[in-house]
Amino acid sequence: MKSAQEDAYLEFVAGRAKALYRSAYVLAAGDSHLAEDLVQETLSRVYVHWSRVAGAQSPAAYAQTVLVRTFLSLRRRRSTGERPVGNMPDSAACGPDAALRVTLLGALGQLPPRDRAVLLLRYWEDRSIEETAQMLRLSSSAVRSQGTRALSRLRALLGDSLADLVPH
Repeated sequence: MKSAQEDAYLEFVAGRAKALYRSAYVLAAGDSHLAEDLVQETLSRVYVHWSRVAGAQSPAAYAQTVLVRTFLSLRRRRSTGERPVGNMPDSAACGPDAALRVTLLGALGQLPPRDRAVLLLRYWEDRSIEETAQMLRLSSSAVRSQGTRALSRLRALLGDSLADLVPH
């Protein structure tokens, strides 16, 4: 890569890596190691095609699309992969917000990968139905119906436990 392109790529990474990690963390249902792997894989794929990505209308949207597709393809490939034996927090959590976050991430972890991806893009990333459909290669109606079903599943998983954690 040329020096000017490398500088542009490094600037892009410095500006987007944290946002990509936050999205990957939600997709990975709180698994920080998987989130780091997803971001690394995403950034390496973006690097390979940087000359094309840099000229795109929105390199950040391109990277987000690569992240979601990497996650979905990884979930398909990991069907016989390693299984965690416990869920150990990386750091101490304090307060009701931490309990709420852990509860939500645990419930998200029980949803199928595509449901998680739809919820992440629609509600965490605040993407439109059309943007989400394009990123996931689905129709708009499929995104709407899958989003509705995913929210219903999430509500069923959370039950009354969420009401106890939300400050009044």
